[in-house]
Amino acid sequence: MGRSLTGFGRVVLVALTLASLSACARTERPQRAAEDKAARAQALIEAGNEAYRVGDYRMAARRYAAAAVVRKDDPAAYFGMGMALSKLGRDEEARTAYARARELALKQRR
Repeated sequence: MGRSLTGFGRVVLVALTLASLSACARTERPQRAAEDKAARAQALIEAGNEAYRVGDYRMAARRYAAAAVVRKDDPAAYFGMGMALSKLGRDEEARTAYARARELALKQRR
């Protein structure tokens, strides 16, 4: 019962362990990438919120638009963009952004 692994057995064991670790790393990468995108988008939204708060609506619109590029499914980015565009008098673009925000928010609720 107390047999030790042969040289070949050790090689197989090491290969299986490495394959298992490699598979784990591959499944973590997409999740980490999604988390990184979410964090980048959130940082851009917060920068947009700050620009909006101080009255720099052009910069706010840019930050919200950048967040929407990073995460196309984030309703907050489109809602913020709508608010900033509205302040800039770009009402048609604001309505489009608000509509997209609403569409995404409803989709997320399902």
